Amino acid sequence: MRRIRTRAVHAGREEFEELGVHAPPLDLSSTYPLRDPERAAASLGRMAQGGTPLDGEAIYSRLHNPTVARFERALAELEGGEEGVAFASGMAALSAVLMAARERGREVVALRPLYGGSDHLIDSGLLGLSVKWVRPDEVVGAVGPETALVVLETPANPTLDLVDLREVVDAAGTVPVLVDNTFATPVLQRPHDFGVRLVLHSATKFLGGHGDVLGGAVTCDAEWARALRRIRVATGGVLHPLAGYLLHRGLSTLPLRVEAAQSNAIDLARRLTGHPYVTGVRHPSLPGQDPRGLVGRQMRGPGSILAFEVEGGRAVALRVLRELRCATPAVSLGSVDTLVQHPASLTHQVVETTAREDSGVSESTLRVSVGVEDVEDLWEDLDGAIRRAHAHVLHAST
Repeated sequence: MRRIRTRAVHAGREEFEELGVHAPPLDLSSTYPLRDPERAAASLGRMAQGGTPLDGEAIYSRLHNPTVARFERALAELEGGEEGVAFASGMAALSAVLMAARERGREVVALRPLYGGSDHLIDSGLLGLSVKWVRPDEVVGAVGPETALVVLETPANPTLDLVDLREVVDAAGTVPVLVDNTFATPVLQRPHDFGVRLVLHSATKFLGGHGDVLGGAVTCDAEWARALRRIRVATGGVLHPLAGYLLHRGLSTLPLRVEAAQSNAIDLARRLTGHPYVTGVRHPSLPGQDPRGLVGRQMRGPGSILAFEVEGGRAVALRVLRELRCATPAVSLGSVDTLVQHPASLTHQVVETTAREDSGVSESTLRVSVGVEDVEDLWEDLDGAIRRAHAHVLHAST
């Protein structure tokens, strides 16, 4: 098998020679000519049930779009899944999985922490599913006859906790496992290799990589892909072709971006551990933060997201965001530029307070999505912002 950098460049481009193109074509058609009405009707019937169109009979872009389909094939190849199904956002993708799971049972077993929006949707019961929140070692006892799905994220958002995927899959037994692989990407982790049936991405993040596209995707086996496409056709949560084009283009540089940002994150995490106003740093590269030895066995590297706690609590944490000069105070992650945000008031605000704190997200936590800038500039920015914030809050309180 070709290596990840080569596959990232060439995935989804198998038909280009036949098409006579070098760059991916962008098909913006909302509808397509019906060459044969009877054949078109048969194609529509297939797609309404989650199948793929008959050759040359795409019918309507809510049902199928060739630009989006190329991105789906490319991501499935990188993740090692049979198929990929793309959606308008990561939350649309998760919603479709939960709707499909509802046909299998009434309960989800989930591990915290998750991205706050995912936690909120699962916990809300909005889609007719109850939830059991458990630790990794409690999965085997939590799974029952009504369990439709086990959901987890590793590395976890925003604490960077790592979960042994093989152990969770074994504990889940016949219940399918969904893993949010947004933080790691297929460059650093391929959950399908460990028996995971569904791999979720907020494609907005690393897959796009430049902060200019919104999308979500799931890679899975053919059975799940058919179920997800059927829901997508019915609900209309489709990925726009331009977004599909940008995401496919983003895959070609994904390994380079992830590796460069990861190198910066390792350096920054190490430096932050010695900062006088930082009380804790979370990154899998640091001593004691990968007790199961998953980096190197399950992951190819520790990734480019880190979190740290500042002395002085919420007031100092929020002030750090105001003091940044190079990094951008913003939610989201996985862009070429560095983004810093305060989970307790932003991405994880919707999580119930006790649950948020119990999973390690405090008022003093800041999450950093490290970009590909020069690491010395990033360090000068973070160090200066923390020192200025600490001095400002200390001065204001005296």
